[in-house]
Amino acid sequence: MSLSFEHQLSQKYASLSAKLKEAADYIVAHPIDAATRSLRTLSKDAGLSPATFSRMSTALGYDSYEDLRDVLRKAMQPANSFSHRVEALQQQHGEGGQGFLHQHVMDCAANLQGLGAAIDDAMLETCVERLHSARRVLVAGALGSTGAAEYLTYMASFISDKWAMASRMGASLASGLVGMTDGDVLIVMTKPPFANNALNAACEAHAAGVFVIVITDTHTCPALPHASAHFIVPTHSHNFFSSYAVTIVLCEVMIAMVAGRAGAPARARIAEVELRNRRLGEVWDEQANQNIN
Repeated sequence: MSLSFEHQLSQKYASLSAKLKEAADYIVAHPIDAATRSLRTLSKDAGLSPATFSRMSTALGYDSYEDLRDVLRKAMQPANSFSHRVEALQQQHGEGGQGFLHQHVMDCAANLQGLGAAIDDAMLETCVERLHSARRVLVAGALGSTGAAEYLTYMASFISDKWAMASRMGASLASGLVGMTDGDVLIVMTKPPFANNALNAACEAHAAGVFVIVITDTHTCPALPHASAHFIVPTHSHNFFSSYAVTIVLCEVMIAMVAGRAGAPARARIAEVELRNRRLGEVWDEQANQNIN
């Protein structure tokens, strides 16, 4: 499935009529058929009129069903796999291509614009308020999402001691989830190929009544049925790997908004963290080194 289609669908699904939702659901369930078969055949198999698929396409922002199908066709191409995408990069390099820097900057800029235009502000505010008031916050991210999850937890550690990262330094996922209740929050970061432990964490936490925030880049993410709130972030890139630029920005936004609500206790904690960082020699202390010299 194409990120563009998934993103459009996730943002506009609630506004679709029952029939248009049925058409969209059929495409999600049968993406290969939608990409390769005629509209007449697809309509017959789905038990819906061709006009329903056309109206659904325009409701999602496409000029026609054919435009939507072109997007789906491109998503079916094997060039979307990591191995094929790195092959394309190598071919470009062999042909003397030198424009990747500017292309990647443009990709990231477009992704950031997409986030700003499509993010659900009310959902963001709800998530930030739950993070601010939570008894515990657990962050789960594996494979490519490990670094982003670590960074989010690191930022949060300055303002609160209630945040932790799941499965960190050999700790079991179960040990982090035990005791979590409806007063807690789990943040799950997962993108294709999905990490099983992140999906399992979402399922377990949801069953325990935990408020689950899922950050992904696809409407088909298996963790979404367990989400209390979710963000589908743009990750398009000409690199062989999906871009995490927007994910990092979203994490920074959430932590800044949580810090804005945290008040005097957060200020005092940050000051104490900074003081102990210098005392323990964990950071460069310019004044101390000037005195030594």
